[in-house]
Amino acid sequence: MLATWTPDQELNQVRLRSGADMKRKLSWYDLVAFGIGGMLGVGVFVTTGPVARKTSGPAVFISYIIAGISALLSSMCYTEFSVQIPVAGGAFSYLRVTFGEFVGYFAGANILMEYVLSNAAVARSFTEYLCSAFGVSDPNSWRVEVHGLVEGYNKLDFIAVALVLLLTLCLCHSTKESSILNLIMTIFHVIFFGFIIIVAFSNGRVDNLVKPGGIAPHGVRGVLDGAAIVYFSYIGYDSVSTLAEEIQNPPVSLPVGIVGSVLTVSAVYCLMALALCMMVPYNQIAEKASYSMAFQNIGLKWAGNVVGAGASMGIVASLLVAMLGQARYLCVIGRARLVPSWLSYVHPSRGTPLNATLFLGLCTASIALFTDLDIVIGMISIGTLLVFYLVANATIYRKYVIISQNPPFKTLSFLFLLTSSATGFSISWKLKQQWWGMPLFGGLMVTMTALFQYTVPCVGQTSEWSVPFMPWPPAVSIFLNVFLMTTLKMLSFQRFGVWACLITVFYLLYGVHSTFEAEEVEKELAVSEVTNPPSTQLTKLDV
Repeated sequence: MLATWTPDQELNQVRLRSGADMKRKLSWYDLVAFGIGGMLGVGVFVTTGPVARKTSGPAVFISYIIAGISALLSSMCYTEFSVQIPVAGGAFSYLRVTFGEFVGYFAGANILMEYVLSNAAVARSFTEYLCSAFGVSDPNSWRVEVHGLVEGYNKLDFIAVALVLLLTLCLCHSTKESSILNLIMTIFHVIFFGFIIIVAFSNGRVDNLVKPGGIAPHGVRGVLDGAAIVYFSYIGYDSVSTLAEEIQNPPVSLPVGIVGSVLTVSAVYCLMALALCMMVPYNQIAEKASYSMAFQNIGLKWAGNVVGAGASMGIVASLLVAMLGQARYLCVIGRARLVPSWLSYVHPSRGTPLNATLFLGLCTASIALFTDLDIVIGMISIGTLLVFYLVANATIYRKYVIISQNPPFKTLSFLFLLTSSATGFSISWKLKQQWWGMPLFGGLMVTMTALFQYTVPCVGQTSEWSVPFMPWPPAVSIFLNVFLMTTLKMLSFQRFGVWACLITVFYLLYGVHSTFEAEEVEKELAVSEVTNPPSTQLTKLDV
């Protein structure tokens, strides 16, 4: 459970288990397009309306700024790992080489859960916007209601299922051709966003940002609670890191693709959130197909139909990128033998993880058939925040212990105290009465980080890209991720707890034994290569 792999083993020995290499055909502009396409459709069209109406009010754009800062800090950590370990495993591989197999597996299982659930939710929102494109106001009119099923699971969405299956087949065919399709959709998508922003700012009213109840009707607490929910909108950059095996120049392309897409999307999110709240008072924003309904409310029904069509295209782009990322995660977890090894198969001519793509496509389609967005969105956020929290910890530990070769005690103590201070700050925020706790724990975090920076030596900038101003960006990322997690509802933690128990039991009953046996077989083969002549060796391998 605690065994770690080296980056060289991940890049060579483990990667060979897929039978064929993925094709290196992607450039930096492909990554930027994947990042933008993967994030824009989800954040704007799925979360903005409900969060503005229920949680943040017109200050939802501030929620996006806070979530964007946290995502930017996390994306820096991802970028450093992806440049130094350019494999398709994302957070799973980064944590496995730093904290051991179980932590990597736990993060990988959570990110897979988050991908499947979020993709199912996004596929269902495609139906809502497609309805508005055809002038249908009730999105459930295109769903089949089944009496007798539990509320929230009783409206079957066959359009969402068809979309997921179609994209699954596209991703099985070719990554490069999928990239071209995404690039075309993303270009149209950005033009379409410009149309929405210009029309909304021209026809909206600034008064709607402060009436009724002011710009933040639910106070600072509502703004921060909204930030935790809209963080779900930024998960697309994680997919970019999983393309590291298919990039022509990883040290240059990955930083541009990951950090560049996060910055671009953050700016667009803020403008789009302002546009929505200027068109309609926050308490009149529709929770379903929010932008289409907003345009109809200001008398621009034709624009509402255009928005429905454009949003549908954006959702397809984001779904394409997310499904591409989830398959690569599962493929690399299959290479580690933590799940059945047939999931790691890469098609020799197409260069795509065929079995993983098909398997997860079917899982996503099954959930998209019946599960509403509200049921899964909180669970998605907590899984995302936990994985980003672990990657930020791993960035500090790898830089100060593994690379700089310092004793681990000081670094582990710092990480523990940093998490404790963030937890204390969050508890003070929750209790409301304990106002003195927030400046106390916030000041403690700053003081500890400064002391750690000056007392623990760190290697300087390497030739490859690395996080600047260490250890501040990952330390602030840890603090923000812990704080945002505590703003989520208790039900999200309960559902997450059930999932955590299930994946831990699976690891103990299957994963740890399977990966151990795989390594024993490889050791025997390595010994066989040394001790046996080529002819005998071939006979043993055949047997």
